[in-house]
Amino acid sequence: MAQQKQRRRPMSREEALARQERQRLRKEKEQESRELARRGPIDLPFCLLVLLLTAVGLVMLLSASFPSAYYETKSKDPMYYFVRQGIFAVMGIAAMFLISKINYQWFRKFARPLLYLSVVLLILVAIPGIGIMRNNARRWLGFGDLFTFQPSEIAKLAVVLYFSDSISKKKDKMRTTRYGIVPYLVILGVLAVLMMLEPHLSGTVLILSAGAALMLVGGINWVWVGAAVGFAGGVAALMLTGVISYGQSRIAMWQNPFIDARGKGYQLSQSLISIGSGGLLGVGLGKSRQKFLYLPEEHNDFIFAIICEELGLIGAGIIMLLFAALILRGYWIALHARDRFGCLLVVGVTTLIAMQVFLNIGVVTGLLPTTGISLPFFSYGGTALSIQLAEMGIVLSVSRQMKPTKAG
Repeated sequence: MAQQKQRRRPMSREEALARQERQRLRKEKEQESRELARRGPIDLPFCLLVLLLTAVGLVMLLSASFPSAYYETKSKDPMYYFVRQGIFAVMGIAAMFLISKINYQWFRKFARPLLYLSVVLLILVAIPGIGIMRNNARRWLGFGDLFTFQPSEIAKLAVVLYFSDSISKKKDKMRTTRYGIVPYLVILGVLAVLMMLEPHLSGTVLILSAGAALMLVGGINWVWVGAAVGFAGGVAALMLTGVISYGQSRIAMWQNPFIDARGKGYQLSQSLISIGSGGLLGVGLGKSRQKFLYLPEEHNDFIFAIICEELGLIGAGIIMLLFAALILRGYWIALHARDRFGCLLVVGVTTLIAMQVFLNIGVVTGLLPTTGISLPFFSYGGTALSIQLAEMGIVLSVSRQMKPTKAG
C-alpha cells in the first residue's frame, strides 16, 4: 500500500518570527546557565579581610566590655557582651558564605519590598510606646533586653538594593531630572525625615551618602553633584555658626570638651584622654584604665578609643589600614563587576562601610561632633554585625562573576 507523503504547510511570516524569538530566548537562557555554571570562587582577599576584622573586633570587644559587663549587667558575667556578639558573628559569617553562593541577580526581587518594610519600621520606631528610648533617642524596636534592632540598619540595605536595581535599568535616563533625580530625592527625603524624628543624624548621613554615591555612579548630571555639595556645606556652616540650632551643645563640646569635662563634654574628654594615654605602643591588650566605667559606651560607639589606649597609635593605625584595604578592594570588585547592577550593589555596600568607619573614627578622635555611630565589625550590636556580614556576602556574590582581568 502506497503511503502518501503529506506536504508541510509553509510557515507564515509571523510564525517564523515567533520561532526565531523562541530560539533566541532559549539560547540566551542556555548562555546564562553556562555563565552561572562558570561562576568562579569568591574574592579571597576581600573575604580574608572581613574575617580578620571580625576576629580582631571580637577580641577588642571582649577587652573593652568585661568591666561594664560585670558591673552594669544583672548577670554580673564579664563575658556577657562577648558571648552575645560571638553568637551573632557566627550567624553572620554563615549568612555571608550562604549569600555569596547565590546569584546576586536574585536580590532584585527583594529591593522594593525591603524598602517598603524599612519605611514601616521607621514609622513604628517613631511612635512612643513602640520605639525603645535610649540616651534621649528612640531608635530601637524589639523586646526589652532580649532582642533589639535599629530599623535604620535595614533602611541602609534597602536603599542600596532599591537604588541599584532601579538605576541599573535606566542608563541614559539618569541624566534627566524626571527619572534620574526626582524619584530618588523623594525616597531619600522620606527616609531622612523619619530618621531625624528619632533623632539619628549619623544614620541619616549614611543613607544620604550611599544614595548619592549610587546616583553619581549611575550617571546623573554633575551639576546636581555640585548643588548637593554646596547645600551640605551650607547646612554645616549654618549649624557651626548657630543659625540652625540643632545639636548646638554637641558642637560647643566638640570645639572644646574640657570647658564642661564633667558634664556635656565628659564623653569626648574621656575619649581624648584614652587616646592620649595609649601613646605610640599602647598600655597593652586588656590593660586599659578608661574602660573601668570612666569612658561611656566604651564597648560600643567609642570602642576605637580603647583600641588606641591598649594598642597605641601603631595598633590603631594597622586597624585603619585593614579597613582601608577592605574598602579599596570593595571598589576594585565594583570596577570589575560583570554588569551595572553588580557594580552598583558593591559601590553602595562599600560606601556604607567607608562612611561609617570615617564618621566613627572622626567622632571618637574629636574630628567631628559627637553623634551615635558604631564602628563596623567592632562595636557591640549583634543585629548590626549580622547585617554587615550579610552585606559582605553580597559583595562576595558579585565577586564570583567578575569580568576576567587581562594578564600582564
